[in-house]
Formats: sequence, C-alpha cells, structure tokens
Amino acid sequence: MKFIKETKDGVLLLIHVQPKAKKNAIEGVDEWRGRLKVRIAAPPVEGKANKEVVKFFSKLLGAEVSIVKGETSREKDLLVRGLSGEEVKRRLGT
Repeated sequence: MKFIKETKDGVLLLIHVQPKAKKNAIEGVDEWRGRLKVRIAAPPVEGKANKEVVKFFSKLLGAEVSIVKGETSREKDLLVRGLSGEEVKRRLGT
C-alpha cells in the first residue's frame, strides 16, 4: 500500500486530513494522492486538528504516533513507533 512505508525509525503513514468533520473516521484511500483519507472533527486552528489526528491514530493503533511532516498542511506524514507495517495495515483494517 502506497500510504504505508517502513523506515528504520518506524512506520510512516501518509494521510490526507479533512478537518471540521462530524466525527473522526477513516474515509478510505485517495489513490491519486497515495494517501489515507481521514476525517477529523476538530477545526484546523491552534493545532487542534493536529492534536486530534495524533490522539485518534494513537488510540486506533495502540502505539506512539507523531506528526513528522505537514503540520500546517492537510497532507501529513505520521510516524508510528513499535509496530510493523503489516501490523499497522491489520489494525487499520486495510
């Protein structure tokens, strides 16, 4: 899958965020961008959406998650530590 990449530091998860949604949810895969589409309820002000993205994926995956690229963009790269790429795929249900 294009949106999951294994690195020496952990697994990179490439996402496209839609803020101000009704609820937090994974929408599917954006094949054109090669990213996982994610809806986040928080607005994109004062880092609220970024905090919600990290919280959502940490809880969903049961692992440490941080944003490594795209803090001010809808396209973000997340670093997941402590899981393999296969385990991330399994926990995402993809």
